[in-house]
Amino acid sequence: MGPRPRGAGATAAGAATGTAGRAPRGPGARIARGAAVGGPALVMLAVGLWGLDRGGMWRDEAVSLQVARRTVPQIWRLLHGVDAVHGLYYLLMHAVLAVRPGEVALRLPSVCAAAVTAGLVAALGTRLVRPRVGLWAGLLYAVSPMAGHYAQEGRSYALVAAGATGATLLFVRAAQGGSWPAYGAVLGLTCWLHEFAVLLLLAHAVSLALARVRARVWRGWGCAAGAVVLSLLPMVWISRSQAAQVAWLRRPTADVAEGLLRAFVGPGEAVFPVCLVLAGVAAAGMTGRRGDLTCAGVGVPLALVPPGVLMLVSQLTPLYVDRYVLYALGGAPLVVAAGAERVAGAVGRLWPGGPPGTRPVPRSALVALAGVLAVSLTFVQQLPLLRADRTPASRADDLGAVSRLVARESGAGDAVLYLPAGARNVALGYPGAFRRTRDVVLGEGAAESGTLYGVEVGPGEVRRRVGRLTRVWVVGDRRLLAGRWTPRSPTERTKLAVLARDFVPRARSVRGGMAVRLYVRPASRAVPRSAPPTAPRRPAPS
Repeated sequence: MGPRPRGAGATAAGAATGTAGRAPRGPGARIARGAAVGGPALVMLAVGLWGLDRGGMWRDEAVSLQVARRTVPQIWRLLHGVDAVHGLYYLLMHAVLAVRPGEVALRLPSVCAAAVTAGLVAALGTRLVRPRVGLWAGLLYAVSPMAGHYAQEGRSYALVAAGATGATLLFVRAAQGGSWPAYGAVLGLTCWLHEFAVLLLLAHAVSLALARVRARVWRGWGCAAGAVVLSLLPMVWISRSQAAQVAWLRRPTADVAEGLLRAFVGPGEAVFPVCLVLAGVAAAGMTGRRGDLTCAGVGVPLALVPPGVLMLVSQLTPLYVDRYVLYALGGAPLVVAAGAERVAGAVGRLWPGGPPGTRPVPRSALVALAGVLAVSLTFVQQLPLLRADRTPASRADDLGAVSRLVARESGAGDAVLYLPAGARNVALGYPGAFRRTRDVVLGEGAAESGTLYGVEVGPGEVRRRVGRLTRVWVVGDRRLLAGRWTPRSPTERTKLAVLARDFVPRARSVRGGMAVRLYVRPASRAVPRSAPPTAPRRPAPS
């Protein structure tokens, strides 16, 4: 038997098992493939642009904005101390924001990356099975609340997802006789956007094992994987020295794993069980003929291996956050769409319109349309989640609301105290709102010091500067000001001690995780005046 042709379409057997078959040729087939890839990309673009301007950034977005607005030497200096893992993203955003700075411009690259990812997911389904499977998978990705959430976030995660999905498409092509260097180059670049994308190599290794590929394919993949790992070693070395940045993470629990599964498969109560069943149907066909990559054989490892490995590692050293493995989301719609194709094939063989076994799915256009309708119903069912996600309340805090409150209530020359120092992020993200105020304990600015939030003076100087004020605005973490946790830094503890000893809060406002309070010194705690110098006492006559 000769080698099996590769292609984007599927034969009857290929449709049943979820493997690539002989590609239909001609203008009609090209139009079908183009529509299967372009349709989801356009839908994702529309979903991403919908409500893009929320009127406020949350803390991580504010970091992206204020760092990207620095000069390249200042960014480079920062990366030696913190956030090296985001260095490539900051440099990219520096170029974007040089054209037009602002919150919408900050999020546009993520919107475009999400649209590209939806198209690439569709391209994977098209290549591994047929165009309608690609169309369904791409649309499922486009209407996923998790994809929509990070499409509207000014961080690197949507770009990482696009790079990882592109690398997966190149992986499939290379395993079918394409170029391994192109795969290694794209994945290597993606890992420099976020180093945890390297876990994609494990998912691809599992896919090759399921396909039982020959030694030649393993050698090609191994060389590319080795090059990716070697290129990432400098990043790993630097980021290990900056591990204190993720010290706030906790070990993921079973509830966290279930939450991620629901986010991947479909968070809606009606959507989740149906998609889970379809994924199970697809998983039953993960292996095809020797050497053939199946849709489920690529999608299941992509969806499960990176999050699973990171969760297991995090039981020893907590490193897991769902956004770190957003790129694995693309595997779930591939598996669900492959399951729907298997169900459609089984129903088609029982269809009275044709002899059993002659055509797996008669009336192909009607079946494709039925799948699109099912995805549309999924979108409608998840619409409340998508709508709620386009409000500032969907994020951990709303720094835009905090900045507007300070700009409205503060007066010229008013002192501001940030608790902890990271709360200064709101002033760095919205400098115009704080232009009239005084940062009372700042020693050196963020950009000048090569830090995220600047360098503050020591505890003694904090005590002296704050101790001579009669009123001070405090912008801080709501839980810290409520006494729910105590900072380790002596400077932060000194701020709290001076406020508790010398001031009382007169005005309070909470915006998500941030609080704004005006502290006033009561008359009973008046600022002590310096006593006049006393004349030296003369010695008594003897």
